[in-house]
Amino acid sequence: MSEKKIRLAHGSGGTLMHELIEDLIVGRLGNPALDALDDAAEIADLGGHAIEGGLLAFTTDSFVVQPLFFPGGDIGTLAVAGTVNDLAMKGATPLYLTLGLVLEEGMAMPDLERVLDSIAMTARGAGVAIAAGDTKVVERGAVGGMIVNTAGIGFIPDGVNISGARAADGDVVIISGTIGDHETSILVAREELMLDTPIQSDCACLGGLVRDALDACDDVHVLRDPTRGGLGTTLNEIAARAGVGITIREDDIPMRQDVRAVCDILGFDPLYMANEGKAIIVAPAESADAILAALRANPLGRDAAVIGEVGGEPGVRLRTSVGGLRPLLMLEGVQLPRIC
Repeated sequence: MSEKKIRLAHGSGGTLMHELIEDLIVGRLGNPALDALDDAAEIADLGGHAIEGGLLAFTTDSFVVQPLFFPGGDIGTLAVAGTVNDLAMKGATPLYLTLGLVLEEGMAMPDLERVLDSIAMTARGAGVAIAAGDTKVVERGAVGGMIVNTAGIGFIPDGVNISGARAADGDVVIISGTIGDHETSILVAREELMLDTPIQSDCACLGGLVRDALDACDDVHVLRDPTRGGLGTTLNEIAARAGVGITIREDDIPMRQDVRAVCDILGFDPLYMANEGKAIIVAPAESADAILAALRANPLGRDAAVIGEVGGEPGVRLRTSVGGLRPLLMLEGVQLPRIC
């Protein structure tokens, strides 16, 4: 890595973050479980003790969102849903979570209670238990109120084989709903923009939606939730991991009009805006109709759409509304608003 200091761009989901992870971190800590770089690791045995009937999925995440409360959720909802979804993206049934709280001196106790209530409610809805945890308190001004860390474990039954490396020529690319809702909601709340109707975050646990998709197709190749870096970055991760080309169609990507309007006004590209309740599904073309029907029957997937195909030269391309074809690259740094 040429960078000598950590920058905000190292956490943005773009090229610098991937260099940080793959070169600096995995380069030193790599092992078969980590090297796959999927949303959760597959664990085949526990110290030589085989796991009967399938594999374990294991993941961890940290949440530093500001503001702590936003339309459609809060940091507690986000922490549980984000970790449950990483397990679900391996086809796992989420089982247990850990909960680490880093609290700032001076945080209002009612705010902490509100976050804990959200954690409890979201965990119950997802069918997971908080099995262990830790609490630390740091100086005023150190963490913006609080940081939440979670780890999760789930079970992958035999016969489920989902990985970013399995995308193959001829597959279709499906998105389970509208893109950009979460980050746009955070942006509006953070900047205190006045809208007629607040944009709601899409923060949601996707375990049930994933089960519906897997029931419709027993050979789903890839599942990913397009969080940091959004749809554009996640598709680049898949294409690089599998060594394939992916072409998506701008006109087929579902997006709320108010999200598009905010992004247009502020100069952000919604293709790189984070989502917290959407799944990318890559699967054989012959299964597309069955998967779409299953997704659309679930309230979390009512806007699901086929947005592209796998094939062609390696990389990701966007077929624009006017018929052009342009590369859809991974962000080099932090997405900045238009300034002129």
